[in-house]
Amino acid sequence: MSKTGEKIGAGVGGAVGTATGVGGGIAAVSAAGTTVGLSGPGIISGLAAIGGGTVLTGVAVIAVGSVLLAGAGAFGGYKLAEWLKRRPGKNV
Repeated sequence: MSKTGEKIGAGVGGAVGTATGVGGGIAAVSAAGTTVGLSGPGIISGLAAIGGGTVLTGVAVIAVGSVLLAGAGAFGGYKLAEWLKRRPGKNV
C-alpha cells in the first residue's frame, strides 16, 4: 500500500470520526436539556446543561468533542491502513 492508501485511510477515518462527533453532539444536545428535542428551547437548554449553565460553554464542549473524534478517527484510519500495509504475506 502506498502513501495514497494511508491518506485514504486517514480521510475515511476522519469522515467517520466527524460523522460520529456531529451525530453524538446532536444526540447529546437533544437529550441533555430540560426541554428534550431539537426545537429552539430544546437546543438552548441542552447546550446550557452540557456547558454547566452557560450556552457558550456548551457550544465549546460540543465543538471540541467533535474535533477530537474527527482527529481520533483520522488517526485510527491512518493506523489501520498502515497495519494493513505491514501484514506479512498480504497484498492490499
